[in-house]
Amino acid sequence: MPCSSLAENKTGNTLAARLARLGLRTDADYVLHLPLRYEDETRITALEDAQPGIAAQFEVEVVDSEIAYRPRRQLLARVRDATGALTLRFLNFYPSQQKALQAGARLRIFGEAHDGYLGPEIIHPRFHVLLDDAPLPDCLTPVYPTTAGLGQATLRRLIERALQREDLTETLPAGVGERLGLPGFAAAVRFLHTPPPEMAQAALESRQLPAWRRVQFDELLAQQLSLRRAYPARRARGAPRLAPSLTLTASLLASLPFRLTGAQQRAWQEIAADLAQPHPMQRLLQGDVGSGKTVVAALAMLQAVEAGHQAALMAPTEILAEQHYRKLAAWLQPIGLEVAWLTGSLKKRDKDAAIARIGAGATTIVIGTHALIEDRVEFARLGLAVVDEQHRFGVRQRLALKEKGQFAHQLAMSATPIPRTLAMSYYADLDVSVLDELPPGRTPVTTKLVAEARRDQVVARVHEACRGGRQAYWVCPLIEESETLQLKTAEETYARLAADLPDLRIGLVHGRLKAAEKAAVMSAFVSNEIQVLVATTVIEVGVDVPNASLMVIEHAERFGLAQLHQLRGRVGRGTAQSTCILLYARPLGELARARLKVIFETTDGFEIAREDLRLRGPGEFIGARQSGLPLLRYADLEDAALVEQARAVAEDMLRDAPELAAAHLKRWLGGREELLKA
Repeated sequence: MPCSSLAENKTGNTLAARLARLGLRTDADYVLHLPLRYEDETRITALEDAQPGIAAQFEVEVVDSEIAYRPRRQLLARVRDATGALTLRFLNFYPSQQKALQAGARLRIFGEAHDGYLGPEIIHPRFHVLLDDAPLPDCLTPVYPTTAGLGQATLRRLIERALQREDLTETLPAGVGERLGLPGFAAAVRFLHTPPPEMAQAALESRQLPAWRRVQFDELLAQQLSLRRAYPARRARGAPRLAPSLTLTASLLASLPFRLTGAQQRAWQEIAADLAQPHPMQRLLQGDVGSGKTVVAALAMLQAVEAGHQAALMAPTEILAEQHYRKLAAWLQPIGLEVAWLTGSLKKRDKDAAIARIGAGATTIVIGTHALIEDRVEFARLGLAVVDEQHRFGVRQRLALKEKGQFAHQLAMSATPIPRTLAMSYYADLDVSVLDELPPGRTPVTTKLVAEARRDQVVARVHEACRGGRQAYWVCPLIEESETLQLKTAEETYARLAADLPDLRIGLVHGRLKAAEKAAVMSAFVSNEIQVLVATTVIEVGVDVPNASLMVIEHAERFGLAQLHQLRGRVGRGTAQSTCILLYARPLGELARARLKVIFETTDGFEIAREDLRLRGPGEFIGARQSGLPLLRYADLEDAALVEQARAVAEDMLRDAPELAAAHLKRWLGGREELLKA
């Protein structure tokens, strides 16, 4: 192969890799790669009219240019037009640029003018040399999302070619666009790539124009179509019928020291009906902190055992898994069931024995961590897989547990309530049960915001509570010192509290402790041998100590809303009035201030979830990268009306126009639809 061909091939591969990082592989991908913002190169601004900080285009002549060496090597070019002059400053430049900026050259430049040491200047303007009277563009110039090494000119050229080649045929059924007030697809994308000069840039970039609404609707529609196609496909697969006999479930209900809430009874009935079907259940059980999801899961697991199958519950941390194990063992062992505990920290002999009994079917209920999905763990007849805090697991991990039972039924649980619009979009292929009622006896938690300067008063409050027979948590965000964040560490806080409160027993638990050490500390706290537990966020979920009525969260401004709400849910589990103190350091950023305001003003998990979605955006909120779902690029899930419209149109298309549905999915997902089916 000639050298030139090798070079071209190497360059092509490099360009392809950069384009792939942006998800650009097909003409459809380019068409849907829409601008972030726009620049107006359709008019010339006189230099005397340049506004500081506002980008504009100027037509100028080079007076002279030079390379200056102070304070650093840079290229300076002085330019003028009939109304004024300014300096072009290049801190990084190529010989070709130096050559182009010769005295007498006519330039068209684009950039933001600022006041500099030598008067008005533009740093690193975009420019090209005018060899003749080049016409001005007839549309605004798009600026696209890009990656290192991929220039705007290359992207614009590739997208322009794709717009000429790609089939922009309508994929909505006839009349739908008109009914919803949406423009045609071809007109919408051409408008967004090449808007007319009279179009206000602010209106374009706000994404509220009809063309943007069409793109947002189409994106939501593609997601709904894909998820809704997955739903019947799942129901077409076979799964064991787990018909209830109500023997074990009745025994458990009779032995519990409390009655189920109405919400728990409703969720259990929904799950029981699903388990009795010959296709795999895929249900999400969501409820606020303390709403009683574990007992609903226990009833579901008992139904699987009644039908002659096994059930497994997987949790993301050992602390949470152990909490479930203790609770379920206390409920189920008295009614004659063996509950196994399987985690990576078990001694080899104990782990081998547990795995053997699971494989033989002698153990019917198994609680554990990721150890449950190890290759050597085999179930005799797994009928139900329960995954707690499901958003903390990757999609492959959740599938791995379910597949231990060849399409076993699956129940996912989450203490992070999902706002309705988010559930409609991201969980369209799931059935959802909601626990929207707290069990009686739970006391409301009072939340207080306290500045770091009043730390001594908080320590005194902890001392008073513990001397009165109660217990307290003190939560720290880091274990080791970080000079950049200047956060208190768990180890430092433990030492300081031990010195400040010598008459109290202080414990320390964090993620780096060995499992046995962690379990010993937690056990001592449960039995009130430890009055104050200093901890990192390993206690975020799964810890249930009714006597603990006070929580201090240090550097609360560093935590997310969901974490703060989860942590606060560790107190208020008994009858005593409980308090959560949020210690914060000044100055507070705008986002941190907004989070603390929300957590201070409400204890409603669903309201907090709505605010969390608004502050963080859907991708981060739901862990979309973990779940395998594509992040929405253009649609806003707060727009409930548009989500509802996309949902309704998706149902109609799958029923009445499957060929259009397939074409729409190909355009938007391009063969990546399989990601949605886990």
